[in-house]
Amino acid sequence: MTPPHGETRTAPPAPASSEDRDLQQRLIRDLDGEVAFDDYTRHLFSRDASMYSIMPRGVVFPRHTADVQATVVAAGEYGIPVLARGAGTSLAGQTVGPGLVLDFSRHMNRILDLDPEAGTALVEPGVVQDQLNRAAAEHGLMFGPDTSTSNRATIGGMIGNNSAGSGSLRYGMTIDHVRALDVVLSDGTTARLEPVDETERKRRADLPTLEGRLYRELPPLIRANADAINEGFPDFWRRACGYRLDRLAREDVPFDLAKFVVGSEGTLAIATQCLVDLVPKPRRTVIAVGHFTSVVSAIEATESALVCHPSAVELMDKTILDLSRQKIEYASLGAILQGDPEALLFVSFTGDDETELIDQLRQLTTAWKHQGHGYHTLQAVTPQQQSALMKVRKSSLGLLMAAGEGTRRPLAFVEDTAVDPLHLAEYTRRFKGILDEHGLSAGFYGHCSVGCLHIRPFVDLADPNQITVMRVVAERIKDLVTEYGGVNSSEHGDGLARSEFNREIFGDDLYEAMRAVKGLFDPHDRLNPGKIVDAPAMTENLRDPALPPAAELRTRLTFDVVGGMRGAADRCMNIGLCRKADTGAMCPSYMATRNEQDSTRGRANALVKALSEPDPRKALGDERLHEVLDLCLMCKACKSECPLGVDMATLKAEALSHHHDEHGVPLRSRIFGSIRFLNRLGSATAPLSNLPSRIGFLRRLMERFLGITAARPLPRFERLNLVRWFGRRGGKSRPGAAPQGTVTYLADSFTTYTEPTIGRAAVEMLEQAGWEVRLESRGCCGRSSLSKGLVDDANEKAFKLAHLLSETTPADSPIVGCEPSCLMTLRDEHRAMLPGDKAVEDISGRVRQVEELLVEAIDAGRIRLDPTSWLAGRRLLYHGHCHQKAEVGTAATMELLKRIPGVEVEELDAGCCGMAGSFGFEAEHYDVSMTVGDDRLFPAVKAEPEDTVIVATGVSCRQQIFHGTQRDAWHPVQLIREALLD
Repeated sequence: MTPPHGETRTAPPAPASSEDRDLQQRLIRDLDGEVAFDDYTRHLFSRDASMYSIMPRGVVFPRHTADVQATVVAAGEYGIPVLARGAGTSLAGQTVGPGLVLDFSRHMNRILDLDPEAGTALVEPGVVQDQLNRAAAEHGLMFGPDTSTSNRATIGGMIGNNSAGSGSLRYGMTIDHVRALDVVLSDGTTARLEPVDETERKRRADLPTLEGRLYRELPPLIRANADAINEGFPDFWRRACGYRLDRLAREDVPFDLAKFVVGSEGTLAIATQCLVDLVPKPRRTVIAVGHFTSVVSAIEATESALVCHPSAVELMDKTILDLSRQKIEYASLGAILQGDPEALLFVSFTGDDETELIDQLRQLTTAWKHQGHGYHTLQAVTPQQQSALMKVRKSSLGLLMAAGEGTRRPLAFVEDTAVDPLHLAEYTRRFKGILDEHGLSAGFYGHCSVGCLHIRPFVDLADPNQITVMRVVAERIKDLVTEYGGVNSSEHGDGLARSEFNREIFGDDLYEAMRAVKGLFDPHDRLNPGKIVDAPAMTENLRDPALPPAAELRTRLTFDVVGGMRGAADRCMNIGLCRKADTGAMCPSYMATRNEQDSTRGRANALVKALSEPDPRKALGDERLHEVLDLCLMCKACKSECPLGVDMATLKAEALSHHHDEHGVPLRSRIFGSIRFLNRLGSATAPLSNLPSRIGFLRRLMERFLGITAARPLPRFERLNLVRWFGRRGGKSRPGAAPQGTVTYLADSFTTYTEPTIGRAAVEMLEQAGWEVRLESRGCCGRSSLSKGLVDDANEKAFKLAHLLSETTPADSPIVGCEPSCLMTLRDEHRAMLPGDKAVEDISGRVRQVEELLVEAIDAGRIRLDPTSWLAGRRLLYHGHCHQKAEVGTAATMELLKRIPGVEVEELDAGCCGMAGSFGFEAEHYDVSMTVGDDRLFPAVKAEPEDTVIVATGVSCRQQIFHGTQRDAWHPVQLIREALLD
């Protein structure tokens, strides 16, 4: 990737110590994968979704098993640990540690074989659960364990953790679905772990290798500790704690080291290929959603639900429900719930016979009604009815995390206990009593069907007294769960949060046997040390106390959170939703590169590091930080899709402004920041201004000296732009019957000069709807300046436009436009640039989408559409603009399109188009831009028949669709004009 014009991209600095430099050079020499020892990469991998942080020595991105072997051997020679990592979403601190981190998610993410007849899949550890399920679904199969993080959780991580999920009542845990593992052992040798009979075990025991030692010495270790194994494990079956010696001790099954290392958190071996079982995928799912007046009453209804043989019973409390109502992403849930429940109980029934499933659903509804459980039961039978419900349920963790403020966060340290569901209601009451006793509040959600509730108390780790309280609560809950015969870790593992208590939980004899197991597999304690056995105190290595106080930094934009700009970045709790790859828009650059630094999480963590430096202003000008932020398209998807609302577009704009302070503003950034002036000039000089785009030599010069790619067509300027067209009408609007008042149409910087037919259609349709249209073309919203970090210039433009609109438009009259990026800037960024400005508050409150006014007019009969227009019988494929999705959603646009008689409308879930304004015109970003588009958008458009009408609200989206597919895309208002009944 070439550096942008006027800027330089430096190589990551070499490690400070000579030993680390030597190690880095050795790994670069021996590996095909990448190696990173710079401070920023190390910081990114020092965190996971837990409350812990440990700085690694370096990060390795292996491409194959030989890379893993070479890393383990080198680490052994240098005497440093190795830690295997998937998505880095561990909640107990399993995936942070010193030494070398192996990130399997970037390259080792292939499905190597899928055998439908055998019902197995051979995968690399970086394969994501949903990725495997999509491939398996083609054969009517799926991977049994169903985690809520299925869109980013890797199979390797699930094996390391022994993950379970909502379907564990029927499908058990990951340990039940692992058939064989190819692993690298602690000395760098490889082994195939699989079930073996006694003859094969003895043959392997004769090998003069570490593998041979395992097969020789584990059986006598098990025999010597038979009593401890029989008596020391908790009674409850759903266990993700300790080493599973109980599995090896069974005489009714073959000796199986593959299953034994499941749940060992990478402390015994590193898997490089995984043979897993698949199960038949149920064709249908129906869901009952019980509404309850308390969490305990919901839990008490679980027993009645279990009698009906569901596949899952899930709890969600009011804390999470209320948080979901604040997010556009989950807004549709509120419309289907009855009243204001304190808790919901989701009871799922899965199978192939819909009639049987509906009978089960009715049986449960009747039982609850007769037994007085809940006040309403919603029956969700179709996928459409279930969509909003399941979207929120799977996002419970992120939504709960969003309730944190500053360093007071809902923490995972007692969130993974499980008891027999028969005792769950009483257990939960006593659990809550302990929290109340210590003044802690918490969110409640989880798997009632298997007695597991994820209860996350709010704790401020920046307060030493709160750390003390956390530890006391952890010890009391550990004792409470033991009293009920339950488990302290039921699917999230031990990690740093719970390993300390394992001696007490398992007893001295069994714990010492586990230590002996670790010594057999890893004599030198190289593989993820300090997890499961010989762990530090749970209060060590805490993330928040380790951060130095933030130095004072004056920002141009307002960050209205505790801690200012650093607090805005540090809201990220690393749950990794930005690493999803097949739904939504967040995060397009990560979808293209699969590189941690190109995720919202990676950028947020990088900013936290920079803003924690003694001189954060200078740190924001750091070239390595600039490289991390570089591929952010500023699509704003993270603002709505990230449950914690990390707004990377705003953070990047601020960071870029400080980079410019340090290094000056590149010429290209000044050009793109002045796009309104240039587009107006281009329109005034058209058609001459369109010649450079047709002359290859000139385009090559533009690429060489300005960094504007020659591979992409430039917009075509129209001499008869929207302003001239409106002026030729005498500058006056021509409203139709039933006058509605005055509406101001914002003549944006793009369609006004390059696609004026869109503005004309909007003006004409608004007039048809009875509005007197006032065209405002005298200012710029500042969006283009802001995107290049020219915040002062954007601020000035925002002030002028906001005050112009406030002073020259009728009070309370709507302001509309057709370009979402410009219109939404008035609602969002203007407030961040000019907080408290009365004109800004006035205008932002009056912004409406043109689609809203047209829907109202059609429904009121002021606009009549022709049922025989050429659109009748056509299919409309709609792609929404990212800023529109982030700020207001696409519901209004979809409703408008559905009003066209005789059409079928489908909204694409194709993410960001990849164009992102100037991003796709920049030479060094062109390939990434096209990769983003080719991920889902281009294939979806290309798959449509010729007569399908492609629809897009954004100018960049329409440009990208045409460039990538050679299909023209219409703006919705153009289609309304086409369908108008004359």
